[in-house]
Amino acid sequence: MRTLSEINEKISEKKAVVWTVEELKTKVQDIGIDEAFKTVDVICSGTFEPMESSGAILNLGHTDPPIKIRQCWLDGVPTYAGFGAVDLYLGATAMVDYKAIGEMNDNETRLGNVNVERGGGHVIEDLIAGKPVSLKAIGQVTDCYPRASFETNITRKTINQFYLYNPRNLYQNFIVGVNSSDRLLYTYLGPLQPSLGNAVYSNPGAIAPLFNDPDLELIGIGSRVFLGGGVGYIAWEGTQHFPLQKRLSNRTPIGPAATLALVGDAKTMSPEWVRGCYFSHYGPSLMLGVGIPFPVLNRKVIEHCAVGDKDVVAPVIDFSIPRRVRPTFGLVSYGQLKTGRMTIEGKSVRVAPLASIALSRKVAQELKNWIEKGEFTLTEPVAPLPKDRAFMAQDLWGSQMTLE
Repeated sequence: MRTLSEINEKISEKKAVVWTVEELKTKVQDIGIDEAFKTVDVICSGTFEPMESSGAILNLGHTDPPIKIRQCWLDGVPTYAGFGAVDLYLGATAMVDYKAIGEMNDNETRLGNVNVERGGGHVIEDLIAGKPVSLKAIGQVTDCYPRASFETNITRKTINQFYLYNPRNLYQNFIVGVNSSDRLLYTYLGPLQPSLGNAVYSNPGAIAPLFNDPDLELIGIGSRVFLGGGVGYIAWEGTQHFPLQKRLSNRTPIGPAATLALVGDAKTMSPEWVRGCYFSHYGPSLMLGVGIPFPVLNRKVIEHCAVGDKDVVAPVIDFSIPRRVRPTFGLVSYGQLKTGRMTIEGKSVRVAPLASIALSRKVAQELKNWIEKGEFTLTEPVAPLPKDRAFMAQDLWGSQMTLE
């Protein structure tokens, strides 16, 4: 047994042994679980994938005379202004308001110089990169806030606060999307070709952070994480948090399960790890790099982190049925998915990931470097994440789910 304080002391002295979770999985094959436990202090995991339930809080600072903002657009993307006078929330999936763009610069719109495929995620990326972003605000005139409107350019240096607050990040597991209909479908997983022409999955598999802490024993509210190239924290359970999902004997879930709400100072983040993206005929989103360090407190930590792609599965969901609960084609291992092919009802189907496996590895390596340099210590959670949340009290997968 080890304690977190002992591990942090080794980190501060730059004596901690730190492995990425992928290194751990490889080393366990060579030296076994017991020897790995004797050797390593911290295991670093990471992912880089779309996380659309993300967004940014901004405080603009007061104008002179002051304004009580009730409508606001950043580069034509609407923000939520239902807070204090100059507090805004910019959602990653907020779409360009065509009317607002026309009002702001009708000539540019006609010339096609405004990219209407931009959304909140792209604006967040630009602010993190230090680029200027146009702001147009309409105020509610009151005696203490007499200004009616305001237009300017802002950067991350000219505003008071700029931090990500993401209601749902880091799904513990997700789905594989397919389409058995006779027409192309545009989805949050991207285009799904007709007649089972392709399959798309989002999670990077066994290297994904929460597969390696399946029962949420090592992290909790207040845990420090790598978020967008800066330091972030677990703020709460994520929306749609579903730890009661059915699980395999190794405790990994068979479908979407736990999620996290994350917060972090966007002024310290990097556009390398926070990137706006756009799904054709669906809308904008945000690609986000998140890394979680796991303290090796006991042997069980190694056992959980040793899980491989062949040992974790995802449900294959048919998007051709426009219902909340869709038909499935059973479960498939991530080991199979990563071969680039899977078989559905006797048909060989092309498979591709939305998550970048290479950049997921790079997130874990970056976090490892921080810890080895003594620049990042681990935090004790102030409260555990709940483990009793059900998803609408329903079993989404039912008896159709069987292991291949």
